[in-house]
Amino acid sequence: VIAVQTSLSMHETLAALHRIEDEFGRVRMVRNDACVLDLDLLDYGRIRHDDDRITLPHPRMHQRAFVFLPLQDVAPDYIHPVTGMGVADLVDALPADQIIRRVPDVA
Repeated sequence: VIAVQTSLSMHETLAALHRIEDEFGRVRMVRNDACVLDLDLLDYGRIRHDDDRITLPHPRMHQRAFVFLPLQDVAPDYIHPVTGMGVADLVDALPADQIIRRVPDVA
């Protein structure tokens, strides 16, 4: 999870992420298939948007520990624009079967 500022539109940002995936050899054949690299646009200025190319915020981000535990570090005051819940509450609501552990710092 990273937070960035950009002058790109949401569609241009997603296209840039897809170009990076392509550079790493990602081939999009089957939805949700295992891949070399998966870059998702999770949120864009806390707006709600849905068209044939992009849904914002990401429709499943609030169900994924691998999103919200790191998001807690990057943006602890984040409020999900659909649920209205803060990061701490969203982490508490994650399914118990999702396990995520920090990688120890390497000196």
